[in-house]
Amino acid sequence: MAKHVPYVPEKTDMKELTFKAVLLGIVMAVVLGAANAYLGLKAGVTVAAAFPAAVVAMAVLRIFKGSILEENIARTTASVGEALVAGAIFTIPGFVIAGIWKEFGTVGHYLETTAIMMVGGILGVLFVTLLRRTMVEEATLPFPESVAAAEIHKAGRSGGTGAKLLLGAMTVGALTEIFAKLHLFAHSWEKFIHFSKSAVTFVTSRNNIVTQIPGGGGFMASTPAISPAYLGVGYIIGSRLASIVFAGGILGWALFIPLLMYFTGPELEALVGTMPDGIGTTPLGWEALTYHVWKSMVRPIAVGGMVVGAAYTLWKMRKQLFGGIARSFTDVKKAAESGEAQSRLDKDINFKVIFPLVGIFLILMAALYYYYCGSTAGALISAMILGVAGFFFAAVAGYLVGLIGSSNNPVSGLTLSTLIIAALLMVAVGVTGAAGVAAALGVAAVVCCSSAVAGDMLQDMKVGHILGGTPWKMEVGEIIGVIFAGAVLFLPLLVLHQGDINAGGTGFGGKALPAPQAGLMAMLAKGIITGKMAWPLLMTGAFMSVALILIGAPSPMLIAVGMYLPIHTTFAIFTGGVIKYIIEAIAKRKKLNEPQKIRVDNAGILIASGFIAGEALLGLVIAALAFFHITMPHIFATPAAWTGYIVLLILAIIMIKVPLSKAGRPDEAAPPSAMG
Repeated sequence: MAKHVPYVPEKTDMKELTFKAVLLGIVMAVVLGAANAYLGLKAGVTVAAAFPAAVVAMAVLRIFKGSILEENIARTTASVGEALVAGAIFTIPGFVIAGIWKEFGTVGHYLETTAIMMVGGILGVLFVTLLRRTMVEEATLPFPESVAAAEIHKAGRSGGTGAKLLLGAMTVGALTEIFAKLHLFAHSWEKFIHFSKSAVTFVTSRNNIVTQIPGGGGFMASTPAISPAYLGVGYIIGSRLASIVFAGGILGWALFIPLLMYFTGPELEALVGTMPDGIGTTPLGWEALTYHVWKSMVRPIAVGGMVVGAAYTLWKMRKQLFGGIARSFTDVKKAAESGEAQSRLDKDINFKVIFPLVGIFLILMAALYYYYCGSTAGALISAMILGVAGFFFAAVAGYLVGLIGSSNNPVSGLTLSTLIIAALLMVAVGVTGAAGVAAALGVAAVVCCSSAVAGDMLQDMKVGHILGGTPWKMEVGEIIGVIFAGAVLFLPLLVLHQGDINAGGTGFGGKALPAPQAGLMAMLAKGIITGKMAWPLLMTGAFMSVALILIGAPSPMLIAVGMYLPIHTTFAIFTGGVIKYIIEAIAKRKKLNEPQKIRVDNAGILIASGFIAGEALLGLVIAALAFFHITMPHIFATPAAWTGYIVLLILAIIMIKVPLSKAGRPDEAAPPSAMG
């Protein structure tokens, strides 16, 4: 394997960790975090901050003659705001929804929320410092969004064709997102195919009595989401990984959901047209019931699968994981003994500082748990076990980000796993009632913030690895970002909650701010503490992963992730992978040589990166408009499905024809690979 050559060489006097870079990063962390708070509470999703932060850092620091490494620090510091707010909005509103906090906005709640974000966020940074070598340098992970962010920085410096390609692709991605929000075309097409009733026959074993129960149900047919970002992710990760993700989507949407709909058909059909949707009086149709089955039944199965799949993935990585940590110790020891200066590209925050800090923050975690549950034993046991689980989930979050990117990282699924462990611990030590629910939510919130920051930070560390950033300086930037963002991100949550109440709503959990993940966390915490948890579903997923492992499936965890995501999302990622496969097949048929293939691949990655960045940037703008209650008009109430097919075809043609047109002459020298 060829030695990695960063964009900025090891020996450099380029400015990096400067006041202007850190200050810009802090401002962006707060602003991007606040914008994502609205989007997450409203729709249950957040927009990855790496791309907006990269573009803003590039534009602002150019005015002040900043270097590309300063841009890297600013983006790294900024990204933590989105990660922290993701950890917060998936859990903190659960305290209100579960009835633990009767109001939201007291000084006590501010201190609790800030403590959760800071303790979890800094632990995430410390865990990543231990994992960086393994995940970023040694593991063969594609890091699709990291590659995209690095290309933004490099294109901004190089100018020329690369910058034009990237800017053009960003424009296409942004325009597609605008037109989708204006309802100019159908963003996706879904239809529930309802089968006629049939009988399900059972024969009892005791007396051979034949019983027939009416059946029903069907399955959800769907097209890929018309999303340049998802197509770009699929293109960068390649056809194989995209196919694995889509296999999970097929397993969930074409196997589990039809089975569950079939066997619960009579009960579900009785609800059609009569059951309120929980936020109004609109009756549920078959499409809505399908999503209800997916959220309440299939997603818990996927969570069980992810837990086992994650454990198996880390087991397979055990040599690299422990080897990477051991190598870090060895490198530091050798440098100290020989007196040789360690390469700046290998320098992390000193492990002599990391381990004491981990111990201090685990003690703070125990103090936080004691505050919630009032049990010394419960707090200490929870801190120890969840400290290990936090490191485990930080590694899992980083692995998933390396596979499919930060935007698709199922942090809420990891948090559900944490919540289950935490709630079981509370029951085991005898902490029940409101205290048990509060403690379980508090534990889950800390680990959720830790996992979110860990995944996001590993993405940033990979960008720095490609660009030639100094690891310890990026880690310091992340810690600074956590401290400042954690101190102020309670305020946008308060504004959103109280503003909705002032407008006649109910705040968190209501129609305007449903906070779907937090509602699910609250439901699960109460369910486990009160003994009403649907364990069979989680065990089904766990045994499914065991079966996949036994037959040698390539990535059981990624299959479970595919089940956890909406089908139009996995379908779109798969489509991006198919486009990459088509380009490779055409290149092979045309007998392109290696330099030509590299040029085609570089152009393709630039196009995919621009698609991801363009949609992410406009998604953030649209979220900001929604924050100020500015609604975008709808050109068509319900665009025809064929309009979406046309847009998808145009995007596919761009992704295929433009890279192939950049192959160049066979005798041209090979450029450096965009994958860095």
